[in-house]
Formats: sequence, structure tokens, C-alpha cells
Amino acid sequence: MNSLLQAGKSWLSEIVSGWNRFWFTPSDPHTLALLRILAGAMLFYTHLVWSKNLVAFLGPHSWILREASMELHRGTHAWSHLWYIDSPGVLWAQHVVVLIVMAMFTVGLFSRVTSVLACLLTISYCHRLDGALFGLDQVNAMLAMYLMIGPCGAVYSVDRWLAKRKAGGQLPRPAATTSGNLAIRLIQVHMCIIYLFGGISKMRGEMWWDGTAVWYAISNLEYQSLDITWLVRFPWLIALLSHITVVWEASYCFLIWPRATRPIMLGLAVCVHGGIALFLGMITFGLVMIIGNVAFLSPSLIENAMHYFPRRPAAALAPPAASPAIRRRKRPA
Repeated sequence: MNSLLQAGKSWLSEIVSGWNRFWFTPSDPHTLALLRILAGAMLFYTHLVWSKNLVAFLGPHSWILREASMELHRGTHAWSHLWYIDSPGVLWAQHVVVLIVMAMFTVGLFSRVTSVLACLLTISYCHRLDGALFGLDQVNAMLAMYLMIGPCGAVYSVDRWLAKRKAGGQLPRPAATTSGNLAIRLIQVHMCIIYLFGGISKMRGEMWWDGTAVWYAISNLEYQSLDITWLVRFPWLIALLSHITVVWEASYCFLIWPRATRPIMLGLAVCVHGGIALFLGMITFGLVMIIGNVAFLSPSLIENAMHYFPRRPAAALAPPAASPAIRRRKRPA
């Protein structure tokens, strides 16, 4: 009996230890910083798109009336500052401020403040624009929410450049932090949940079982950006792509964690979402899902990859020293 209790206690201790290592092991900020750049650029672009017809989307007589938007959220804790703006001039002024915040967040200027503002503003726009949103906006809000938790501006940022300049060019390596690891883990787990429920949803549809789902997607003229209907000559390939998509999506949350299978799952993610971006016209959605998968790249991998960018050493930027003969000729008589 005592040995059984000891075994149970050891097993429970290992679970608790593994849980703590997973969530609370300090992590370098390089993955989080790259996510800030990519997700911030997507946030800036998607909010910039509203500028094309801002008043029609958000004005006092918009397609989705302010009153209707407020009514849809009645009884919830949702809130949007756009519910209280009537003047088109004020609407445009605040929109310019939002774009500036998104740009500052992307380049990492005052990132601890702009990351929080970017998240709150993104959610505020989403609450106002019910009926005009899709998966892109949900993933945008998810990434913005988790990026504000960790030090996403610790590297690859204007903040880092300013701190280095202030320190006279000598700055220690950014410290590994628990909050940075927590932010990455939350993104990773959230991505797993998205794919798991996406796979379960697909398995409920007959077209994914009989292998025709990909054909119905690529033959839909509403989404088609590049014509690949020639695939109809290869029904076996269409069926294979359909089944691979379901198996990959349903098994993502299990096979993305082992190091042996992670490259395969990430490669399939790039293929699937890259295909959605290229062939189905949903470029931004395909890209933002690929951005979400970046969370599974290790900080050391990203740091090493950044070292491959060509950097001219300081000595190469200095003018060449004159030879002794030239210096003698330049001496005054």
C-alpha cells in the first residue's frame, strides 16, 4: 500500500513539475518579438483597409447602425468607444490615432504601452463591426491579446535600438522572462484549440468524408483567385488533399508538440494556409494563420536565422586609411 501511495505521489509530482516547466520556464523574447512585427503589420493593414470607406462602415449612418451594434451586445460586457462617436471628423481623427498606435506597436516603439492599446483598440473595432468580420479579425484579436502579456519589444524593436543608443552601443543580451514564455504558450494552446475544433467541424461534413470538399472550394467563383479547376482531371488528388487537410487539422494539437513531427505539421500549415491565400482569395486570413504558427518556432532558431541577414561591420563603413606614400604627399611643404 505504501509503495502504491509513493508511486501515486511521484506521478503527481511529475505532472505538477511538468505543468510548471511548460508555463513558467523563462524564455527568450525573440519568437515573441517576431510575432509582434508580423501580427502588428497585419493589424495595421486590416485597420488601414477600413479607411477605404470609413464613414460607411463606422459613421452615424453606417451599414451596421451604431444602435444595432449596441443592441447585439446588450447584456454582455462588450464595449466599443466607436459607439459614442457621431461626427465623421472625430471618427477620422481617432482612426488616424489608431493607425499610428498600430504602426508604433509594429516597429516596437513604447511597446509595453502600445501593445495594450493595440489589443484594446482591436477588440473595440471588432465589437463595433459585427456582421463585417470573419476569422481574420478573431485571430488578430487573439494575437494582440497575448502579445501584450510578454516583453514583445525586448528585441527587434525601436525600444531596443533607443536603449542601446542611450547605453553607448553596449547593451546586455535581453533576459529570458516567464511572461514571455507564458504569452507564447497561450498562443500555442489557442492555435491547437482552433485547429482541433476546425477538424471536428470538418469531420461532421459529408464532403470531407467522400473527398470532394477541396473541389467545392476551388470551383467556387466567389472565392476563386487563381483558376485551378484543372484538378478535376485528377479526382484522386482532390480526394487526397481533402483527407490530408482533415487529418492534419484534427491531429495538429497532438503532433505539433513532439520535435520529430513539428516540422511536418508546420510545413503542412504553410501549404494549407498558403493555398487558401493564393487560390481562394483569402490572403490575409491565410497569412495570419501562418503568423500564428510562428509561435512554435524556438527563440534560438529565430535568433540564429536573424544572424544570416547581411550586416556590414563598423570597420567597413569607415573610410580607408591613406597609405604612407599618400600621407607624405599630403604633408605641407
